[in-house]
Amino acid sequence: MSVPRRLPIGTQIFEQLRNDGDRYVDKTQYIDRLFRLGRVFFLSRPHRFGKSLFLSTLRAYFEGKKELFDGLYIAQHEEEIAARQKREPWEALPVLYFDFNAKDYIDCNTLRNRIGEQLRDFERLYEIEREAEDPEDRFIHLIKTIYRERNKQVVILVDEYDKPLLETVNDEPLNAANRSLLKAFYEVIKQCDGYIRFAFLTGITKFSKTTLFSGVNNLKDITLLDDYAAICGFTEEELTLYFTPEIEKLAEAEKSSVAKVRETLKKKYDGYCFCRKGTTVYNPFSLLNVLADSTYNYYWFENATPSYLVNYLKRTRVFIPELDNDVKIGAQVVQDFRYSDKDSVIPLLFQSGYLTIKKTIAKATIFQLGYPNEEVRFGFLHELLPLYSSLTRANTDIEVLDLYEELERGDLTAVMEHVQTILAGIQYGNIPNDETGRPLREQYYQSVLYVVFRLLGTYARSEVVCATGRIDMMVSTRKHVYIFEFKVNTQGTAEDAIAQIKERGYLRSIRAGKRPIHLVGVSFDEKKRNIGEWKEEQARC
Repeated sequence: MSVPRRLPIGTQIFEQLRNDGDRYVDKTQYIDRLFRLGRVFFLSRPHRFGKSLFLSTLRAYFEGKKELFDGLYIAQHEEEIAARQKREPWEALPVLYFDFNAKDYIDCNTLRNRIGEQLRDFERLYEIEREAEDPEDRFIHLIKTIYRERNKQVVILVDEYDKPLLETVNDEPLNAANRSLLKAFYEVIKQCDGYIRFAFLTGITKFSKTTLFSGVNNLKDITLLDDYAAICGFTEEELTLYFTPEIEKLAEAEKSSVAKVRETLKKKYDGYCFCRKGTTVYNPFSLLNVLADSTYNYYWFENATPSYLVNYLKRTRVFIPELDNDVKIGAQVVQDFRYSDKDSVIPLLFQSGYLTIKKTIAKATIFQLGYPNEEVRFGFLHELLPLYSSLTRANTDIEVLDLYEELERGDLTAVMEHVQTILAGIQYGNIPNDETGRPLREQYYQSVLYVVFRLLGTYARSEVVCATGRIDMMVSTRKHVYIFEFKVNTQGTAEDAIAQIKERGYLRSIRAGKRPIHLVGVSFDEKKRNIGEWKEEQARC
């Protein structure tokens, strides 16, 4: 019996992965596809999605490390590719690999020093004397001197190009300074086009072309191209091809069938879509951890939501329930992230992997976005609740479990006391004080309640559309159904809220079976910044 190969959890270096004999999902066919498309590329993908590993694969390939590719697609086609490009197979080229993921960019000198350190390493490696101080001038001199002395074009690979910007999202002056420095640095790729064989930049966010990449007009963005939808992440086909033994082991551990295990894996970890034609992929980090541990868990959030997203959400007003009803956005807008634009929160959530393409509309000019899977929905709301309330990451699970038990008992008094405690912890400055369209204060309270109820694992929906209007919130447990209608006290009382439920015939849209239906009217007191009053009536369909 052969010894099972390790799964490459956290391994981002292709050479190490191959030398250690770890299981590798062959993505080298994309190298050939890239060659057929162009020379200078950009790819945006969420964190923990395999960007760094693919970049490391490119590095090993361009350094001519033939032995690492035995048995892979590119090894079988390298002679054909080389003939097409009129070069020798496995030609080794000078590779300039920049990694911006290793630092915390806390002041204006950190980025400049990080670029300088990496340029210095290349200058020493290729024995080139520095002739300038500015990063962009040193970069130009480095590229041209390598080409002149070695008669070879260079390869430029940039990992996490945007981390210096994501880390400074809450500091606009520092963010602007970093943008200016990176803009000049990346424009070298255009200025030295004739000296560059290939370039590939990766990151999480895609910046507006009018800012960071305005001068790099030879950059080909493959982020949403159908042919590159699975360049990172694992497809259903790859799951079968590479991980069948691990799936069978998981089925045994769960005392379940392989078919049911695959159904669960798909529901929890699949669903990411980065193209117009609907190809979906699994989150590789979560999937590998599940298969290695032979147990289900929410691994993507084990280190919490990234600080850049938390900071950005604090600055913007997002009506959280709307994210569960699918968001429509232009196909171009979803890739156009601008830090100073309050409407950029949806593009940021998409690019960070919290929302994904569910459907294309109007000849693929409009995307309908939603949560990719259960892991993302649960993890995102779990991390979001402390932003809106007094709960912390440590006590959220306990509080939610208590609330679930109260709802199952039908003890609405205990439920509302629980909710009042949570709302009481909201910092005053967090509540919007202006109104545009629907009162933002009402939306804020509703967002908190939605997140709390959605974490229960019960059927909780907000803004439920029915023939006669919209139900503010509906929560369904195994034993009870709750219909909530919310009012700010300046707009109406709790009795008014219940009357609205009855007048608009919301009950006709509910299928409760034998479960009692609770009509709940809630009025928020803006001075107390909490629930002012609430009333309950019971009804049956």
